[in-house]
Amino acid sequence: MQAILDFVRGLYTTEGLTSLIQTGGLIALIAIVFSETGLLVGFFLPGDSLLVTAGIFASPQAVGGQLFDPLVLIASLVTAAILGDQLNYALGRKAGEVVYNRPDGRLVKRRHFEQARVFYEARGASAIVIARFVPILRTFVPFIAGVARMRYLRFLRFSIMGGALWVGSLVTLGYFIGMTPLAAKLHRVILVVIAVSMTPLAYGAWKQWRATRTAG
Repeated sequence: MQAILDFVRGLYTTEGLTSLIQTGGLIALIAIVFSETGLLVGFFLPGDSLLVTAGIFASPQAVGGQLFDPLVLIASLVTAAILGDQLNYALGRKAGEVVYNRPDGRLVKRRHFEQARVFYEARGASAIVIARFVPILRTFVPFIAGVARMRYLRFLRFSIMGGALWVGSLVTLGYFIGMTPLAAKLHRVILVVIAVSMTPLAYGAWKQWRATRTAG
């Protein structure tokens, strides 16, 4: 268990991400993107910072040399993100309320489902796209769409759109950062990416806390 915790912590450090990308290569990146979007237990994986860092290593001026062709990288990770969504939707469609209402597990909590359900109901189909850019929600919203029996072709259309925008924008951002002096300050870039990606969750939690206080 300690080894797993150390691995997870490492994913949120410059050294851990760099080591993962350099040793695992494209296969490791595909596996993480697929797992975060396709498996409920993958909600803790660092999708945003991983994509930006991968984009930096796809830059011709990357420290240590260019590791990836940017077009191959984007195409591979967009495919992984879309396929992950399809698995998650299928799991939600099949399991439905059984999984949604089960007791809390060690990792997956009912509050994760509830946050995703509220977000999905408030945003409708656009939630499939918007959730791509929000940690935790991008893991659980496709599942909730399956539970709600959203029409599959409609889900697929928004899933493709969201996957392409999410991967394409963050990898491209990293690619251009890799051409600037900021690439040498990767730890700061990662901290900013994490902070920005967590802002919607923090705002949602604040709104919920404020509503609870007002109701009380």
